[in-house]
Amino acid sequence: MREFIVEADGGSRGNPGPAGYGSVVIDATTGETLREVAEYIGVATNNVAEYKGLVAGLKVAHDLDPTASVHVRMDSKLVVEQMSGRWKIKHPDMKPLAAEAARIYPASQVTYEWIPREKNKHADRLANEAMDAGKRGEQWEPSDSTAELDARAVSGPGADVRAAGNVAAQAPPVGWAAPADLGAPATFVLLRHGETALTPQKRFSGSGGTDPSLSDVGREQAERAAAAFAARGTIQAIVSSPLKRCQETAQAVAARIGLDVRVEDGLRETDFGAWEGLTFGEVRERQPEELNAWLASPDAAPPGGESFAAVAHRVSEARDRLAAEYAGRTVLLVTHVTPIKTLVRLALGAPPESLFRMELSAASVSAVAYYGDGNASVRLLNDTSHLR
Repeated sequence: MREFIVEADGGSRGNPGPAGYGSVVIDATTGETLREVAEYIGVATNNVAEYKGLVAGLKVAHDLDPTASVHVRMDSKLVVEQMSGRWKIKHPDMKPLAAEAARIYPASQVTYEWIPREKNKHADRLANEAMDAGKRGEQWEPSDSTAELDARAVSGPGADVRAAGNVAAQAPPVGWAAPADLGAPATFVLLRHGETALTPQKRFSGSGGTDPSLSDVGREQAERAAAAFAARGTIQAIVSSPLKRCQETAQAVAARIGLDVRVEDGLRETDFGAWEGLTFGEVRERQPEELNAWLASPDAAPPGGESFAAVAHRVSEARDRLAAEYAGRTVLLVTHVTPIKTLVRLALGAPPESLFRMELSAASVSAVAYYGDGNASVRLLNDTSHLR
């Protein structure tokens, strides 16, 4: 049986915005490029463009040989996991495209593999060529393509030259450049949960208290955040603290973008012990010495609670696990004030007292990127524009 590799990609300049896809069919035995296809598709999201790229690549492969076995390689975790049957397809725009892709070949002839963006250079370049053509008011033409030549120029003839290229990806900070072999970073988009009844009262609410649900205001905030993430289309996985307010916020996003929610215990809020449910003023009145000690040292803990040093230890362990697992991908972490501030503090190399010098609103968005050599880049802090 003949074997094909199909590599596909799609992108949107605006998400939603002007979009296009690219696909390449490769002979699995010889490595020869058999066919390229790309198209400007007008205004669409990244995910729609990626699915359209998959459909186009499978159709071209089918035209070449309907009896072939096909191995699909894409840097979209969403598409790969959904087409493999491991993730549910919830988004109404994705369902018909996934169904169309599934009808082209029998399921027994197609396998799927996620690859890092730097391994998907050829298809990414085709998608960008298609978008460039659309900007000129034209459609992509095979005779004008330099995608294969560019891919070979990066890694040499015969090499595995599928390299990075999410058109919406952000650059590393000015003045710092990751070495080429580090690849794309793991990007953590950090969403604080929406309000609970305790939030506007500024009461200590950690992992040792009553585990409150979102208030009506909090649910509205979660829906607004979900709509914003759905419009951007860049989230490839969702990880949540085990506490109810975070899981409710995460599920609101998951319902919009068609992903499952993974629970990570390391992302839970600090256990504030005897201070749970109290305001700062109430604690100062009742236990002033303990409060002063807590403010002075990250090793001090509320009575019966957890120190910031202990929180930093478990948060950093969770960070390292997730950064390794999601290298090259964009992951939404739905968590709390202390874990988010801790991730930002550690990324900046700031001292522990910086935790008290950051504002973090309910349902706010922050972002940190982690590179393969251990460097980190803080890209956003306390953005609430989606709530206005």
